Amino acid sequence: QVQLVESGGGSVQSGGSLRLTCVASGIIASRACMGWFRQATGKVREGVATRSDSGSTSYANSVKDRFTISQDNAKNALYLQMDGLKPEDTAMYYCAARLYPGCSVSVARDNFPYWGQGTQVTVSS
Repeated sequence: QVQLVESGGGSVQSGGSLRLTCVASGIIASRACMGWFRQATGKVREGVATRSDSGSTSYANSVKDRFTISQDNAKNALYLQMDGLKPEDTAMYYCAARLYPGCSVSVARDNFPYWGQGTQVTVSS
């Protein structure tokens, strides 16, 4: 059974930082396509960052120079370091995984079969 559990969300001021964690079980993160998605109230869920089984990464243009995705294989965990946060980053952030070819933020949400429950990130001005 694949389970993804997110943590690390919270409320911060503009320009602040947060580090999100996704602990995976039932799946080896280093052998999968792992990603972070976010969904703001009233908006569609969008891909934020992904990391493939080969180690390649992909970022949404809006976060490319501010967010960093990484993994800790010993802990089977995925991380999202978020720096220079902006109010527009406010959203529920979800960890997701897939075991099929292709891994980038352009992969449709429906093509990720495994999801965590989400962790809320709120950035105030």
